[in-house]
Amino acid sequence: MGLKDRFSNWVYKQAEKRGMVEDIYSNSIRYSGRYLNDENILESSDIYELLQDISNQMMLAKVIVEDQDGNEIEHDSSLNVLRNPNNYLTQSEFIKLMTNTYLLEGEVFPILDGDNIHLASNVYTEIDNRLIEHFKVNGTEIPSFMIRHIKNIGTNHLNGVGLAQLGKNTLEGVMNAEKVLTDKYVKGGFLAFLLKLDAHINPQNAAQSKLINAILDQLEEIDDARTVKLIPLGKGYSIDTLKSPIDDEKILNFLNVYKKDLGKFLNINVDTYQSLVKSDFEKAMMYLHNKAVKPIMKNFEDHLSLLFYGKNSKKRIKFKINVLDFVTYSTKTNIGYNIVRTGITSPDNVADMLGFPMQNTPEAQAIYISNDLSKIMDKKATDNSLKGGDENNGKEGNEDI
Repeated sequence: MGLKDRFSNWVYKQAEKRGMVEDIYSNSIRYSGRYLNDENILESSDIYELLQDISNQMMLAKVIVEDQDGNEIEHDSSLNVLRNPNNYLTQSEFIKLMTNTYLLEGEVFPILDGDNIHLASNVYTEIDNRLIEHFKVNGTEIPSFMIRHIKNIGTNHLNGVGLAQLGKNTLEGVMNAEKVLTDKYVKGGFLAFLLKLDAHINPQNAAQSKLINAILDQLEEIDDARTVKLIPLGKGYSIDTLKSPIDDEKILNFLNVYKKDLGKFLNINVDTYQSLVKSDFEKAMMYLHNKAVKPIMKNFEDHLSLLFYGKNSKKRIKFKINVLDFVTYSTKTNIGYNIVRTGITSPDNVADMLGFPMQNTPEAQAIYISNDLSKIMDKKATDNSLKGGDENNGKEGNEDI
């Protein structure tokens, strides 16, 4: 039971004792609902897990700067800002927060202030007659060159759409269903008691009313499932438990359908994703990457590039993700083994992938094929071996003749 519910019950009891509640007839079952807000939206475990999976991929991405030809620029002032965005967030936290806000709210507002970058909240936007977007935070206008409006586009050119809007009704239904089940079993599965009296209840009978209220007080104090109450009753009084109006099976069936349905608002089919996680984790991560993460990366790249460099610059901020970060170590060793045998890349790259130090020697950086470890690009090695073999075969043949 939450603090709010406990306080509500306490107030109710105090009011009852002081005569503020009319009489014993005023006792009723009170249903408490849950409404979606920023504080509780992540309390749904399924939503939290999906958001974590998506934002973790973004967080583990390497942020680089490329020129117009796709060449990486290693030393750029924007990289310093993104590595240390401000005094209260690291780069990982900043990217993760930006991703979660984008998915939940449908839009996020990065503000570049000198060598600091922040995520603004409570931003009011409007487009003037010249189709220029204006931004205000708490009534103060922010110059457009300092801020970007990153939108998860739906059908509106000015506002994005996120889970808090698209899945609001579904998510509130799921949260309420979960709360009903949780509250029921926190109280040991009982929601109400029925006090039976052989005699007629007379509100004018002070002794009877006092006894009934005392019994009700004892029953209402059972907040802990481990608490056992013994209530001695006189002749003509008995207490029965009311059958719970909550049908567990129906609620669980509802949750099995609609909890998975929430993933669709994040562009994830939960059934497909969960089955891939069980059978092939690497495919699951690629599914998540292509379905959800890749479009977010592209949108972030567009806006951050414009925020740091403007429209006329050829430089571009890029997110690079190594999907192998999300696969198991045994999968990596198998990949490394196959890479070496098929000659796709060099042993140094395999060592780096598996977490071993690279040798940084010509032999370790060359590309090899099959078991003979011949250098593919070394024509002298391959040509001589083939040519020598033919010549030897020819000579051996002549000598035999």
